[in-house]
Amino acid sequence: MASTTLRAFKYRLYPIKAQVTSLDTTLTLCQRLHNGMLEERRGAYQKAGKSLTAYDQMKSLPEV
Repeated sequence: MASTTLRAFKYRLYPIKAQVTSLDTTLTLCQRLHNGMLEERRGAYQKAGKSLTAYDQMKSLPEV
């Protein structure tokens, strides 16, 4: 059996100010979406005792 060697590379990125702003905005939106979906799952479990599946939530993403 042949052995496999894994390599990892690290690169430092230096984004310009506009890119930093865009990345921060994207991160904030992802954080809000994640927290909203988590709250929806918790609420569904507290009300009905039944949890939503990830697939159920993914179906509602286009509306969000």
